[in-house]
Amino acid sequence: MKARVHVMLKDGVLDPQGEAVRHALGTLGFDGVNGVRQGKVIELDLDASDKAGAEAQVDAMCQKLLANTVIERYDVEILT
Repeated sequence: MKARVHVMLKDGVLDPQGEAVRHALGTLGFDGVNGVRQGKVIELDLDASDKAGAEAQVDAMCQKLLANTVIERYDVEILT
């Protein structure tokens, strides 16, 4: 079973990487980009056999390592 985790900064947290990308897009001629938020995607290959167990396992991984829950939010997607 595969899982995909999307990690993004919470609303209100400054995103200097996103701002740098927004600025670079403007200098490359891509006008009209008013904001960019940059995050990360983590894909996991799991030995789990049931979807609920896999989701609980990945949620625990996010809480302990994959996301900084003080400043980041995450979404777990279980792929079959």
